[in-house]
Amino acid sequence: MAIGITLLIIIVLVIAIYFIFEIKRVKHKFFSLFLIALLLFGFFSFNEVFKGKDITINSISDVENVAKIYFNWLGFVFNNMKILTTNAIHMNWKGNQTG
Repeated sequence: MAIGITLLIIIVLVIAIYFIFEIKRVKHKFFSLFLIALLLFGFFSFNEVFKGKDITINSISDVENVAKIYFNWLGFVFNNMKILTTNAIHMNWKGNQTG
């Protein structure tokens, strides 16, 4: 009888340890995917902001100007998303009701 309970406890502990490690692995996968998405967003947005512009980064002031332009653009993007979301929330999504 004691062997059955001990075996049950060991099985439960093994399963718990397995799930703990799986959860940690999922968190690491999520963090990796988040970093990849952030890098891709940064790359494509940087290319979009400076498309057709001749930029050179030869000094600290050039880096400051590029950063200022990029973060200004990024601020406008978030502001536009806020406006779009606000307008979508205030729309009448019920449609025309007759009857």
